[in-house]
Amino acid sequence: MEHMEQEIDLRQLLAVLRKRLRLIVLITVLATLVSAVVSFFVLTPVYEATTEVLVNKSEPTDQLLLNAQYIDANLKLVETYKVILQSPRILDKVAAWPGVGYTTEELRDRLSITTVKNSQVIAISFQDPDPARAALVVNAVARTFQREITNIMKVDNVQILTEAKADPDAKPVKPRPILNMALAFVLGLMVSMGLAFLLEFLDTSIKTEQDVERELGLPVLGAIGVIEKRSGSPRRAVSGSKVPGVRAQLEVAAAPRRKAGG
Repeated sequence: MEHMEQEIDLRQLLAVLRKRLRLIVLITVLATLVSAVVSFFVLTPVYEATTEVLVNKSEPTDQLLLNAQYIDANLKLVETYKVILQSPRILDKVAAWPGVGYTTEELRDRLSITTVKNSQVIAISFQDPDPARAALVVNAVARTFQREITNIMKVDNVQILTEAKADPDAKPVKPRPILNMALAFVLGLMVSMGLAFLLEFLDTSIKTEQDVERELGLPVLGAIGVIEKRSGSPRRAVSGSKVPGVRAQLEVAAAPRRKAGG
């Protein structure tokens, strides 16, 4: 019995979706189209440039120093250098470079400093609508850091592995139109389906025989269609074929009363 009720509920849900199919398709298509227009024609493409520097502590002179301790010291030094890279000591000088055009705070917000797979290599990345300026900024940060670290830490152990180059054919890292459209499609589908169920829930009008039986708890004896004349021809009844059945059932119901009165 419970399984049958679940099947009935599922059929009702599918019936609601079929009933509101146009609304669901319309909202989903509109959401996808709006996302495509915004991604391709409204949002400004942003490019990313990256340069890498190697941080290497001086070789240990004590042969008894374990290799693991030496590696751990290097990794800790990398974390220290990541903080220094984003400090005003470095970024103030980068902001003064010709063509950079950013303040120290703006550079700090846009700059990304990461460690390459827990190694001693630090990746310096910067995003900008102009790929040439993005490359200029990361190269300026790397060179300034390499120069200033000798004064800050009294060591010369930073090497620039790769410098960023301005590639005119570079692809923007954002926006991502395909991803945005896919997300808009899924979101539009979910919203439209939710709206369809909400409209069905708010619609309390009675439209079918099943609605009558469900709301009133009474069996339906039959349906009488509305007959109208339009352009000289009668309009088809909604369920005209059921009228004789209704009449027969009414006569059966009235028979006991006639006997009692006779």
